[in-house]
Order: sequence, then structure tokens, then C-alpha cells
Amino acid sequence: MGKRVAKKGTVYVGMSGGVDSSASAALLKKAGYEVVGVFIKTWSPDWMPCTWPEERRDAMRVAAHLDIPLVTLDCTKEYKENVVDYMIAEYAAGRTPNPDVMCNREVKFGAFFDRAIANGADFVATGHYARVEERDGVFNMCTSADKEKDQTYFLWTLAQKQLSKTLFPIGGMKKSEVRTVAKKYGLPVADKKDSQGLCFIGHIDIKDFLQRELKLTGGDVLDEAGNVIGRHKGAVVYTLGEHHGFEITDPKHRDGVYVIIGKDVKNNTITAAPAAKKHTTLDVVRVKVKNVSWIFDEPQAGAQISCRVRYRAPRVACTIDARLDGEYDVRFLTPETAVAPGQSIVFYDTRGKVCLGGGVVL
Repeated sequence: MGKRVAKKGTVYVGMSGGVDSSASAALLKKAGYEVVGVFIKTWSPDWMPCTWPEERRDAMRVAAHLDIPLVTLDCTKEYKENVVDYMIAEYAAGRTPNPDVMCNREVKFGAFFDRAIANGADFVATGHYARVEERDGVFNMCTSADKEKDQTYFLWTLAQKQLSKTLFPIGGMKKSEVRTVAKKYGLPVADKKDSQGLCFIGHIDIKDFLQRELKLTGGDVLDEAGNVIGRHKGAVVYTLGEHHGFEITDPKHRDGVYVIIGKDVKNNTITAAPAAKKHTTLDVVRVKVKNVSWIFDEPQAGAQISCRVRYRAPRVACTIDARLDGEYDVRFLTPETAVAPGQSIVFYDTRGKVCLGGGVVL
């Protein structure tokens, strides 16, 4: 008989059918938790190929292999209303939203978290690359050991309520180590490729999805002098600093990579210029931020911290000051490039280890 493991409590694990969440479930069972797998069913449009049954089958195979129960939680309503509709409305208004942040807030650490705790779970776990550290009763969200995979940028809306009952089993591991764990436990998804993009998008380009949902029409790509040099799929789906998704048709401008330096939603045009050229029009030193959420205490006014304006973008030094209207002023110590309204801006301590919270650029 093998060594008996003392039970540490019941944990509901969000299992997507991928290697990260599957390895998380395996590690938690090995550690002595009573593990319940939960497959979260989200929304997908009628006109797109439906992939969730295949993902659930993979989750079922892993659960059977680990000898743990797997239940399906239908979050199609929450996902459609709070993630998809939000994303479409933000793009329609000319902003650049981050639906992954909303998925974590409203679905994984909203509907799923609340129902798991209501059903008797002591903890909730996911396969995110992040870590939770407790110190003197305060739960900090820290960056993962794998800096390339770190997902704290998408988790900035979590608060003490969620972090005190959340486990990130793979947060202290590199991706290669997670694959090794999956193979060690014989998980049937050990060699499965990582999923890309939003749950319901799959292999469909997000611009094609939005073009259909918003009934967009294509428009002109302009150079800095206002000359037409190409075509795009609809100005609202582009963001400043973007390098792809439009076509340069003018033979004189086909060489090299172009970057979006401006867009005019009213006239349905975008302006592009050679990426190799320095574009000071994209540089900003100050932005206003709304919907700010702090994981614990907010920094003192004027204190230097660091922030990230895009996933995997380098952290930059900044200061932040609250305003009387509930918004915040963020000042970059060195100019930051292509900060678009609607983007998440996520704050860290000066070392970049602890995520302090985040907000949305105005």
C-alpha cells in the first residue's frame, strides 16, 4: 500500500482540457486535496465550428485518468453578456478592450468561483501562471516563475476575497516543467498544443469575427501625407501600434513592415507608417485611468511603481495619483508607446514581483 496522504480540503479545479489545468489537477491530488474538476462551458456563435465538446472530452479523459469527478458548469450567459458583448461594444466605440481580463473577472473568478464556494469548496484552482503569497494575513498575487508565460496581466481584478481561496499549482514552474509533470502522471493531454486566443474564437481571426458581428465595411489605409496606400477591414478593430491585419497595396509602399499611428473611426480610415521609423506621435507620458482595482492597499500618492500596458510588454516605471472624480493620473518616467483607450494597464511593485492591481486606460 502506498503512503496515505492527509486531505487538505476540497478544491474545485477549472479544467479546460489543456495541459496546464490538467497538470494542476494532478498536482493538487498528489498533494492531498479532494479534487473536483469543473469544465466551464462558454458561448460560441452559431456560425462558427463548435470546439467545446472536444475540449470537454479531453477534460473528461484527464479526470477519468486521475479518478476525480468532473462536472460541467454552464457559463454561456455570463460569458456572452460580460465578455463577448463587452468586447463588441468597446470595439464599436473605437476602444481596444481586453476580453481575457473580463473572462477572469466575470467567469473564472466570478460565476465559477462563487458557485464553487457555495457548493462547499475550500479552494478554487486554475492553470494560470501566477502565484499567491500570504504575509501577515494579506494575500499578494506574484508573477510566475516562467516570465514568458506570466498571466498576472490578465488577473488584476482579483481581490483578497478571491486570492484567499485561490490556488495556482503551476505558478512556480516553467512551461517545460509542466509538460514533464503531465508526462510523469501519464495525462492524455501531455503533448497537446497550447490554445490561442479567446475561448470561442478558435482559429478564426478576431477581426473577421468583429467584421461579421459589427457588420463593418473595409476602408482606406493612409500614409502620413493622407495618400491612400492600402485597405483595412474596418477602422474600429485596429489599435495604435499594431503591425498586421491590413494590406498595403501601393507598390511604392510594399517594402518593409508598417505600423498603425492613427485611426479615424468616423471616416473609417487608419494611418500607417514604416515601423522602422521613430514615431513620436505614438509616445505618451501621461494617461488617465478608470475602473482601478487594488489587490490590497493602493500606493501612496506620487510613489514610484511600475506598470505594463500590454501583455508581455516590458514593465516601465511610473507614478500614480488619485483624482477627485475617482479616476487616476498615471505618469510614465520615460515615454511609453501606443497606449490605446480601453487597454488594461497593470501595476506592479518596483521589482516587478507583486501585482498591485490595474485599471482601464481612458
